[in-house]
Amino acid sequence: MRILIIIFIFFSYYSPLNANEIFNLIKIPNLEVFNLDSENKIKYLSLKKSFTIGTTKNITCDKANESNLKKKYEIIKKNLDIYNYQFLKKNNVRFVVLCENLSISGIGAAGIPDIQKRTLILNINFNPKYFERVIHHEVFHMIYDSHPILFDDNLWKKFNDKSFQYAGCSICSDSIGLDEYKNTDGFITEYSKTIPSEDMAEIYSFIIKKENILTKLSEKDEKLKKKIDFIKNSINKIDSQTF
Repeated sequence: MRILIIIFIFFSYYSPLNANEIFNLIKIPNLEVFNLDSENKIKYLSLKKSFTIGTTKNITCDKANESNLKKKYEIIKKNLDIYNYQFLKKNNVRFVVLCENLSISGIGAAGIPDIQKRTLILNINFNPKYFERVIHHEVFHMIYDSHPILFDDNLWKKFNDKSFQYAGCSICSDSIGLDEYKNTDGFITEYSKTIPSEDMAEIYSFIIKKENILTKLSEKDEKLKKKIDFIKNSINKIDSQTF
């Protein structure tokens, strides 16, 4: 009898989280479990139906088409599998919510990071041309928010020309292009010019997915090279095995 009680207690405390328990942790409604068994312990969640969240109910995302969900999940998992559990833990990445047509105040978004809830929401029907790189862009926002001292905006701005001014917010400008510049002058894409954290996230995503292109471009751009070195050095302070 005592053995049965011990077994019951073990499974009560250590069995995988179900969708209701996860909702209590991250406060996103209409969740269902997609995969809880990844080696790096990321919990992948999908939606039973669309959700609307946020203090002003301004964040929405739709339930994913089943075939699209399965296809994009494989791509996302392949990309996130490069991160080990310890790295993800240090950067508050535990739950990944997969949905379609993610938007904030009616503006389309690739992802929404939330380190307080250790959750990354990903828009699985974001432009396929940039999709894999954008996954790492959004991961960087989790890194940035988890370690603000390592990624100081004012220090970062010193890599740019003194006359340059960022747009002020990520949606305050029409400069949203994600293709790499041929003539970089410190910036890898048009979107890099919105705010420092987006500039950093763009460079990080190129380091992960297009390092050969980035290296070639930085050979003629000292400002860009300094930014790359800054990102790598800062990440290595979090986890020395990353770069």
